[in-house]
Amino acid sequence: MVQSISKKSWCRFALLLLIIMSLKAHLSTASDTIYPGKSLAWNQTLISRNGIFELGFFTPGFKPRYPIDWDLYDYSGGCENNSITWRAHSIGALEKAALRVGVPSVLTFLIGIVLAITWRRHSGVGALKEVEFSLILFKYRDLRIVTKNFSQKLGEGGFGSVFKGILPNSTAIAVKKIRSLEQGEKQFRAEVSTLGAIQHVNILRLRGFCVEASKRFLIYEYMPKGSLESHLFQTVSIILAWKTRYRIAIGTARGLAYLHENCRDCIIHCDIKPENILLDADYDPKVADFGLAKVIGRDFSRVLTTMRGTRGYLAPEWISGEAVTPKVDVFSYGKLLFEIISGRRNVNMLDDEICNYFPARVAIAMNKGEDLRTFLDFQLEGRANMEELTRACKVACWCIQDDPKDRPTMGQVVKILEGVMQVGIPQIPLYFQRLSENSYGNDCLP
Repeated sequence: MVQSISKKSWCRFALLLLIIMSLKAHLSTASDTIYPGKSLAWNQTLISRNGIFELGFFTPGFKPRYPIDWDLYDYSGGCENNSITWRAHSIGALEKAALRVGVPSVLTFLIGIVLAITWRRHSGVGALKEVEFSLILFKYRDLRIVTKNFSQKLGEGGFGSVFKGILPNSTAIAVKKIRSLEQGEKQFRAEVSTLGAIQHVNILRLRGFCVEASKRFLIYEYMPKGSLESHLFQTVSIILAWKTRYRIAIGTARGLAYLHENCRDCIIHCDIKPENILLDADYDPKVADFGLAKVIGRDFSRVLTTMRGTRGYLAPEWISGEAVTPKVDVFSYGKLLFEIISGRRNVNMLDDEICNYFPARVAIAMNKGEDLRTFLDFQLEGRANMEELTRACKVACWCIQDDPKDRPTMGQVVKILEGVMQVGIPQIPLYFQRLSENSYGNDCLP
């Protein structure tokens, strides 16, 4: 990335430029062809194949104090015509000398400029080595430079911190520093290469990586609008309209469906939550942190279950010890969808420690046929497409069913949200029924 050019590099460049100029000078005197713009000197022998040439002196803004005589001699005896043309600029005499630059000199100068730019680019910028699937292998020292020594922190999670960086071409990147990583370099490279092959409009693009000693970094494209979490739960000037929220819901579902159903190997995200849904300049969603279960390895479950804010999205399989399937992502997506609808966390701990569990309220309201607009984010003031709102509530309730077999696939979720697949009223999950039967749940549920 960006670093100053050393004196040694400049010396090498100067030497190369000197060699080119020497070659140019040699070609100029050894040429057997006279051409317009050729620089002349005193006592110079000019050779022309055609035997006919004319010397023209054009000096804009310059007129000599005294005439300059050029004597042309018929060196070979075969010259048919000798003539001299002198033309001075009409401005008048100037007291200082003028420098006449010929076409070859201009070309040499331009070549030198191009070489200087190229030399600076390759000498001042660390080499970016491209590996499989257009991934770039970054050097650690280069990451320190583009991130200004990791000074601009974008966020932090259980897997590591994320920093903003700017490449020499002004492209912004997000640099994720991976921690709790015990796997070797070869395995890390293999897993990263697999992730690099994944390209989808709703999946955050992996641009490169860095692996030096125990250091591990993943470099992603930068998302200017930040995470969905920052727009749903934090104070921001822009309120996401229902149309935008619904587009985010469908886009996220498409990204997950691609990971589950269209990749060579099924990739289970395992950590779907608003913090991992990033928004580009047009508020289109990108699923981030996909594949970290493979990159992190055996430490993934430990890190995942201890992460703040993640437990509210975990499927029951994580707790019961059952096999983890793509349906764990479906469960987490359902929880995410509830939050997109309401604009608040599913679980809000009140001052008296009584829990108000939003998903349970929606599930019960749907079975009672109540108006679902009461669950809409109050900032939207009821402005939402009721058909889309009903679809979203149905999908969310189906996604959080106790039995993974009762949950739809992400491909089916996309079809339901798009309106090309119909679905009935979901049953109230057994967990919610048990919750409403005890006193703790009675205080939570309406």
